[in-house]
Amino acid sequence: MEDRIYTVSQFNKMVKDYLEDNNNLKNFFLKGEISGVNYYKSGHLYFSLKDKNCQVRCTAFGYRYKKIPEDLKEGDSVKIFGDATLYEARGDFQIMVRHLEKENKMGALYEELEKVKKELSEKGYFDRDKKRPMPSLPQTIGVITSGTGAAVRDIINTARLRYPNINIYVYPAKVQGLGAAKEVIRGIEALNKIEEIDLIIAGRGGGSIEDLWTFNEKDVALAYFNSKKPIVSAVGHEIDVLLTDFTADLRSSTPTHASEMVVPEKKKLQESIENREKYLKSYLRKYIHKKKDEISNRRNSFVIKNFQRLVQEKNMEVLDKEREFIKSYERYILKKRQEMEMKVEKLKALNPDNILKRGYSITSSNGKVIKNAHDIEPGEILETIFHIGKSTSVVKEIDVDEKGII
Repeated sequence: MEDRIYTVSQFNKMVKDYLEDNNNLKNFFLKGEISGVNYYKSGHLYFSLKDKNCQVRCTAFGYRYKKIPEDLKEGDSVKIFGDATLYEARGDFQIMVRHLEKENKMGALYEELEKVKKELSEKGYFDRDKKRPMPSLPQTIGVITSGTGAAVRDIINTARLRYPNINIYVYPAKVQGLGAAKEVIRGIEALNKIEEIDLIIAGRGGGSIEDLWTFNEKDVALAYFNSKKPIVSAVGHEIDVLLTDFTADLRSSTPTHASEMVVPEKKKLQESIENREKYLKSYLRKYIHKKKDEISNRRNSFVIKNFQRLVQEKNMEVLDKEREFIKSYERYILKKRQEMEMKVEKLKALNPDNILKRGYSITSSNGKVIKNAHDIEPGEILETIFHIGKSTSVVKEIDVDEKGII
């Protein structure tokens, strides 16, 4: 075999060309854990990507234009897309990164969060009819947030600027990391025990979703829901909606916004009161003027001026009606009396006693009046009533002529 002798430059160039011509080493994805992150002002990014056993150098030129995150840190799990190459000057094998994205370490947490959201939603924890209105003019508010962060200053400064007389209770709590959830819950419980507090603002400033995750904890969300006092979820974020945003009575985009939503501006309140006072005075003046005009019109009206004469006329009309009624009633009584007398005369004419006076009699058998000779039999006992007295007889013979007359 013929000896092949290369210079270092020749060798590195040959290896570089070989790597860049190998399709298996182009346009591939690689995932691992970041180490040794260095962002340079020139716009380049250098780091190593490693797993349990090995590591490889990576370079991203102009990382800002490639939309590569600017908050990469030691230990982050990432997935990169790029090509294998060799930096000839130092003989460094490296990956030229064209795209980088963080591995979804939060995936499992998001999956669990969705389950909790569904559970709480089905139980009615997100329902609008369970949201309590904020007091229109709170005198005292409670704040739960980090005691040293910008959020607490923003809330206090905004509230005092809008309403200088407002009282503020601050419960300093850890708002991210281990133990943060328990501190926020304790803060809600503590401020609920202070009677004069009208409402509570609980939250923090902005940050990554990992920093904000305390407010996605189920126990924290339930503490918001179970608060006896109206509560505002005030976490500095816009894109993500946290679990406490659903269970709180009110959601604000930032702690400053929370103060603006629940604390009225004193100046505007004073202006509103002054405007209402002006309106009421104007309304009363118009109302009084209107009533005066009505009274004046009534005094000058025809009815008022001629009231006594109208009353006399009505009295005369009543009297005439009364006289007409009496005359009509008398005629009615006379007519009814005449009708009654005619009925009495008819009754007298039909009175059996009057018939008997004229010589007629009434014969009966066993209480039944005999009208026809055919109705009796020989031997039957008859009773005959006269005008004066009565007699009893026995039928011996019955004789009826052809015309029915004995």
